[in-house]
Amino acid sequence: MRKYLALLGTALVAATPAAAQVPAAQPAAEAPRTREQVFAALDEQFAAFQRGQHVPGLVWGVVQDGRLIHIRGFGSHEPNSARPVTADSLFRIASMSKAFTGLAILKLRDEGRLRLDDLAEQHVPEMRGWRYPTADSPRIRIRDLLAHASGFVTDDPWGDRQQVLSEADFTRILRDGVPFTRAPQLQMEYSNFGYALLGRIITNVSGRPYKDYIEQTIMRPLGMTSSGYEIAESPLERRAIGYRWENDAFAREPDMRHGTFGAMGGVQTSANDYARWIAFLLSAWPARDDAETGPVRRSTVREMGQGLNFPAIATRPSSGGAQCPMVTAYGMGLLAMQDCNFRQMLSHSGGYPGYGSFMLLLPEHNTGLFAFSSRTYTAPSRQVMEAAQELLRAGLLPTRTEPVSEPLAASYRAAGAAYQAGTIEPIRGRLAMNFLLDRSPENWGRVLAEIRQQVGACQTDAPITPSGALNGYFEWTCERGRLGGQVLLAPTSPPTIQALRFRPMPNTP
Repeated sequence: MRKYLALLGTALVAATPAAAQVPAAQPAAEAPRTREQVFAALDEQFAAFQRGQHVPGLVWGVVQDGRLIHIRGFGSHEPNSARPVTADSLFRIASMSKAFTGLAILKLRDEGRLRLDDLAEQHVPEMRGWRYPTADSPRIRIRDLLAHASGFVTDDPWGDRQQVLSEADFTRILRDGVPFTRAPQLQMEYSNFGYALLGRIITNVSGRPYKDYIEQTIMRPLGMTSSGYEIAESPLERRAIGYRWENDAFAREPDMRHGTFGAMGGVQTSANDYARWIAFLLSAWPARDDAETGPVRRSTVREMGQGLNFPAIATRPSSGGAQCPMVTAYGMGLLAMQDCNFRQMLSHSGGYPGYGSFMLLLPEHNTGLFAFSSRTYTAPSRQVMEAAQELLRAGLLPTRTEPVSEPLAASYRAAGAAYQAGTIEPIRGRLAMNFLLDRSPENWGRVLAEIRQQVGACQTDAPITPSGALNGYFEWTCERGRLGGQVLLAPTSPPTIQALRFRPMPNTP
């Protein structure tokens, strides 16, 4: 499934530890545009991609607040076909299928039928006689397969053509054993073979083919009635047929029937169906007390996006030609990302003979974007990423605000009173045991006096921005500049102040 990191670019950049602690940078303000103008401009970008890349058919969509708010198709089901691409056209989504496999494994874990730290060979007996590359190699766990850390070699494009492999032939391969490129758990290396193994585990643990388990316990409960793994079961008139562009002409790719490698990339779906999947995934945020309504628990869905070590750092183009730092780590069928604009992104691309695809979740904005194309390995990854940036710049991404807990609010009010008084006396009854050991009351008085000399009196009633129930950042407007700061509470009951930090930003002459 073609190169999940293709969107990241190539240049490496230095990481900043503070990036995970402060709000992400926002794009520069621009002249207001209507929602219709923004989406019309984005539609034209996707249309230009479809024409310029010789893609027979393409569809892209945006899901926000649980519903499909924009959908647009371009081209037709086949070159020169009279059937235009619509929201009901069926595309293979290639490696974006891995999220279904990953969630099925986690669902079986929730049911108590396996553990992520189980050795894979516990559920796939043919692996028990494998020869590992070194005497000290750990044996492969289910967790390693999910995170592409099992020591298998990257298998694009070989793995893509194994879609049709029968279960019997796969069993023979497993009995013979496979070569390793390194010992397990040393490095992330993308493996379609590993996800085919996860499909076998789903089959063996659930007692039914992984196709049936995923379709019946995840897809159908979500209303994804047009989605599945066996394209022969779908109506031909709805299929966007896959092509490659070769020798300046379209060449039809073979329709690959369902097989054992479908667990890594065999899902066929429509934009309308896939929007239900996106909405379900996004509904897992934020954590809350509401009753569970989906086929899998919200906490389990959130677990898919936990990067499982081996982070990668890269850059991507941003507005104005600037380079935007990005850090990524693979989770369990989704890629976890953070960049200069978004603090949390989950994504995956897909590449396959005849198809390319990309999806992006923005949980903080309750928004997801996706695009499918019907040309070999032609995923509109950059176009989807740029569309997300455009929606952010245009103010069309609602931002979920985290509530301020009462302990944080009370401590913040006390911190404002301490600054106004020039002494820590207003917060003395709220201090953790380390606070005065780290700086004496007398030195706190000197520090507050020095800050007041730099920026003067401040308006301390500005709202605090929480990064959790026990941590928050603020910025005050002052006579001679601004004063930024942080209130950090300790894990005590009741919570007490372990750190109060100020960052003067005086006016420059």
